[in-house]
Amino acid sequence: MGGLWVDYELMTTIPGLYACGEANFSDHGANRLGASALMQGLADGYFVLPYTIGSYLSKEISTGAISTNTPEFEKAEKDVLERIQQLTSIQGKQSVESFHRRLGKIMWDQCGMARNAEGLKQAIQDIRNLRKEYWSDVFVPGSTTEYNPELEKAWRVADFLELGELMCEDALNREESCGGHFREEHQTEKGEAKRDDDKFMYVAAWEWKGEDSKAELHKEPLMYEEVKVAQRSYE
Repeated sequence: MGGLWVDYELMTTIPGLYACGEANFSDHGANRLGASALMQGLADGYFVLPYTIGSYLSKEISTGAISTNTPEFEKAEKDVLERIQQLTSIQGKQSVESFHRRLGKIMWDQCGMARNAEGLKQAIQDIRNLRKEYWSDVFVPGSTTEYNPELEKAWRVADFLELGELMCEDALNREESCGGHFREEHQTEKGEAKRDDDKFMYVAAWEWKGEDSKAELHKEPLMYEEVKVAQRSYE
């Protein structure tokens, strides 16, 4: 369900920021077909990005060493070290992979292409409970002084738990069926997706307000000048 504009090297309008796979519009964006989306991800990842990003980075070879003696760097470094210590000190009994799979099952069952309010509310609660369990019983093997893919994955899954909850919150908030997202409560008599453009013609930009705090919704209105908005039908 992509749409970001990119040039022939897959770079967006922001220099140095690339969008690959279905996140851009180039080949198969704005579709809901898994096979073509997979093909674009493979093509971008295998054949385009290894060369285009390298070309961009090659221009940075003349850039000298960047000083780390700044308050911002020191804070970021301190936060990272504290997070690593937090993850490795739990020494629980469950693997990172087990939590990852359980989160995936929740998202698959309750926040897939078809979802409803009851299931989304249950998913939000289930993810919150899973996150509490994660931070009290996850086990991260290995050392912090050498390459440790399990530690990297542990950090990613911690982020996935927060992102998964936000995805469910966003899906619950959007009281319509649109694109690849089908709210079972919002369908026509023939079972087609029923949109509500009067209330939901906007991009939902959620602002993170800290752990255990509800994200804040910012609405960015969608303005169409060249394209006529119309109800999608698969009849």
